[in-house]
Amino acid sequence: MEFALVFMLLMTMMLGILDFGRVLYAYHFVSNAARTAARWAIVTGHSCTNAGSCTAPISCGSGSCTPCASGCAEAKTADVQNYVTMLAQVANINTSSTGCGGSACLVTTPTWNPAGSNGPTICSTTNNAAGCTVEVQVSYNFNFLVPFVHSSSVTMSSTSEMIISH
Repeated sequence: MEFALVFMLLMTMMLGILDFGRVLYAYHFVSNAARTAARWAIVTGHSCTNAGSCTAPISCGSGSCTPCASGCAEAKTADVQNYVTMLAQVANINTSSTGCGGSACLVTTPTWNPAGSNGPTICSTTNNAAGCTVEVQVSYNFNFLVPFVHSSSVTMSSTSEMIISH
């Protein structure tokens, strides 16, 4: 009898530790994805359409991400979202919209020249010109494996803001 009680307590603790390890992994991914996507967006700015001026390792212009060849197209909202989705697939993060109660599990929101940013006057006409800012917010709804650890999903998010260099 004592073994059954201790075993249940031990298994609860082990599964709880496992789930919280997954939480830390997911939060690290969210934080790193926001930072990496913001960096990708700043090196693929407006002037990045000139061949050879882009130093970004990835181009996502066609909806799928591929390594850059002779030059990259400037980053757009869908490109940044595709870039984060590609990072999530590599990291085995759930990107489906069905796994999180009908809403998207992973949401990426890039914003060029967010409110309160002080940039050059060109930022009012050209969103991703050099010297302007880009802010990338990544949020993820994390679902626990063990329902008695936490019964609902936890939303974690991270934001990164950088100045566009190209």
